[in-house]
Amino acid sequence: MFGFGQDIGIDLGTATVIAYVKGKGIVLREPSVVAVNNVTNEVLAVGQEARRMLGRTPGNIVATRPLRDGVISDYTVTEKMLKHFIGKVCGKFVFAPRIMICIPSRVTEVEKKAVIDAATQAGARKVYLIEEPIAAAIGAGIDISRACGNMIVDIGGGTTDIAVIALGGSVVSTSIKVAGDKLDEYIIKYVKKKHNVMIGERTAEDLKMNIGCVYPKIQDTDMEIRGRDLITGLPKTIKILSSEMMEALKEPADMIIDAVHSVLERTPPELAADISDRGIYLTGGGCLVDGLDKLLQEKTGINVMVADDAVSCVALGTGKALDNLDMLDGRKK
Repeated sequence: MFGFGQDIGIDLGTATVIAYVKGKGIVLREPSVVAVNNVTNEVLAVGQEARRMLGRTPGNIVATRPLRDGVISDYTVTEKMLKHFIGKVCGKFVFAPRIMICIPSRVTEVEKKAVIDAATQAGARKVYLIEEPIAAAIGAGIDISRACGNMIVDIGGGTTDIAVIALGGSVVSTSIKVAGDKLDEYIIKYVKKKHNVMIGERTAEDLKMNIGCVYPKIQDTDMEIRGRDLITGLPKTIKILSSEMMEALKEPADMIIDAVHSVLERTPPELAADISDRGIYLTGGGCLVDGLDKLLQEKTGINVMVADDAVSCVALGTGKALDNLDMLDGRKK
């Protein structure tokens, strides 16, 4: 049983939900996947268990990801998923928790309201929202309250959020729907076009994590995968090289770099000078694709650093921001 004032920070990601509890650190890290029985509308599995069902379910069961491109695409399922995770984190709580949730920097008022409503319905006493790049900066250990500029590039599952942060707020920011999921899509397309083999989302993700790269490697690595041969319709095993992955991921990587460029172009000169001194920070699971930091450094001429524990940065930042909740309580919804 927990007492009054349980505070939870949630990184409601397109690919993963990470929860942080004040005083305990990160207590939950699960894929944002829900398996629902279409006939009875009952939730069969959430998180890791549901992810195993992706692409493998019979007709009456659907395993879906209720968040797409960083926003809620299926409201009811998101609410059920949040309810499940909040219950898992809090156990049997006496008082409803206060929850701070991360959102991409460019979401509409309607999308914000959907997140607040879903969390309230799932059992939150009060819901606060924090922009992803700001949470990522706090989680990466940057003091965002100072007057110098810091650039954060947060590459998640659904969106890449880029922001220049100074004095506790973002000065220039953008959010593009090219991130981890989009990289998987490009891998699927490439394998289909080059090898005439159809692979699923999970196989594409395995390829990306094991041999994916966007910058030439000293030594080519390879990986065997199985898919369906589009000519014979039968299962087929093929070998994919990391140099092929570089070819597959070139276009989405360029889109991310163009977005970084466009933010730099709009940055006030004083802050741009700070950034060239202090460098660019990469956070989020998507930034772990091999060579992305090198490529960005080469294209911008600015030092690029990958934050420690890049995947958890946003959740950690949300957790640290919970400490200021009492201050926020008097100020904003």
